[in-house]
Amino acid sequence: MKFQGFPDRAFEFYAGLEKDNSKEYWHSLKDVYDTCVRTPVEALAEALEERYGPVKVWRPQRDVRFSNDKSPYKTYQGITAGSTDSIGYYAQLSAEGLRLGAGFHGGTEQLGRYREALDDDRHGPELERIVRKLERNGWSLVGERLKTRPRGFPADHPRLELLRYRSLGAERLHPPAELHDPKALDLVRKGWSGLKPLTDWLETRVSGEGRP
Repeated sequence: MKFQGFPDRAFEFYAGLEKDNSKEYWHSLKDVYDTCVRTPVEALAEALEERYGPVKVWRPQRDVRFSNDKSPYKTYQGITAGSTDSIGYYAQLSAEGLRLGAGFHGGTEQLGRYREALDDDRHGPELERIVRKLERNGWSLVGERLKTRPRGFPADHPRLELLRYRSLGAERLHPPAELHDPKALDLVRKGWSGLKPLTDWLETRVSGEGRP
């Protein structure tokens, strides 16, 4: 199926789910989810695969085994693409619209490589320039962040704010009005292309591949 955009009903579905996150709500409107959310999301993912490789469409159910919040469903439909499990691009459809982003989240090894590269006076300023340009273009930095400085780094480190991140990404929200027709595919392509300098830096410096 060719991607045609997202109908209003998709955003209405998630607005309702935010108010009533129950199996009863979900099953009563499962046909709406299948037709207005899942089908266009799968079409979008298929259209992106030529440029970005395999695009994963995530299941709508939450993993509640270790969570105090037992709400059964995610209030967004997500897709991801990337060369590694911890670094890549994502898009999330919700009542608010379509949130585009890219970044990394990983374990101790990835975090160590991130901080090592950021501390390096060759590679750290490069990331600084990348994120500043993204911010000027309307992207917001996101990620888990320490309130204090990480152990072993001085309080006057020139890139201390970036060193505080335990995971790092950049994202931007497109409202429903921009998503109703096939042009929404171009929004995703252009958005992810704009994030490529960030993912390139992360893949080289954090993934462990391509490091000198």
